[in-house]
Amino acid sequence: MRHGARAWAALLIVLAVSVTTALTGCSGTGDDRGTASGGQREERWRPRPGLAWQWQLDGRVDAAAADVPVYDIDGFENGAADVARLHRAGRKVICYINVGAREDYRPDKDAFPRSVLGRPNGWQGERWLDIRRISLLRPIMERRFDMCREKGFDAVEPDLVEGYSHDTGFPLTARDQLRYNRMIAGIAHERGLSVGLKNDLPQIPQLVDDFDFAVNEQCAQYAECARLTPFIEAGKAVFHVEYTEPTHRFCPVSRELGLSSMRKKWELGVWRRAC
Repeated sequence: MRHGARAWAALLIVLAVSVTTALTGCSGTGDDRGTASGGQREERWRPRPGLAWQWQLDGRVDAAAADVPVYDIDGFENGAADVARLHRAGRKVICYINVGAREDYRPDKDAFPRSVLGRPNGWQGERWLDIRRISLLRPIMERRFDMCREKGFDAVEPDLVEGYSHDTGFPLTARDQLRYNRMIAGIAHERGLSVGLKNDLPQIPQLVDDFDFAVNEQCAQYAECARLTPFIEAGKAVFHVEYTEPTHRFCPVSRELGLSSMRKKWELGVWRRAC
């Protein structure tokens, strides 16, 4: 095809995509997708507020356990076949990965130098990471996110991104955390994956533009759910869970704020009670 014909064809494609987007709007799974350069890869998934979800980090994932459009599952313990099964059931799938602590039960545990290992974080087999050591940690996290992409996940839930507010054994600052969290978001986006900000409520104003959605635990228990409104106002989903609060106490506020809320048991198995 000659240059002029190619240009006209490209223009027609852009116009067709624009018209289709305007006519179809948001899909049932909160998609906001277009065609990337060259038509080889779609833009990353952008979940909208109000999407129901399932969060299961324990046991074999059952695509029929919850009739919801979003599943959040462990990235190491589930394979490409599990992700594909969820996709066939019409689910978007989030890859849970710990980016703030080293877990001694993961297959890449030996990749972490001893110099980056801090104090135990309260979970068996886990120690905080020195997130200031970007040059050491970035390659490890890149490999983990590569795994999520290769298994077909749509997004990543990076856990423990608020080490600066804990006793990690390192003198971490809020600035250290912002730098690290933005690096994590960048690694996901470079791979076409959307990424959620897990907890870290104080830094939401600085990070809402870097992340595609939020994941929160217990904001109702600590009367902090209103702090998540920047994500909702930006058209980004907030996936929220409570463990001890009964649903009648937090669901009315969750619905008013636009959160995707449910109650779960601590082990994060199949059981859920949604708002």
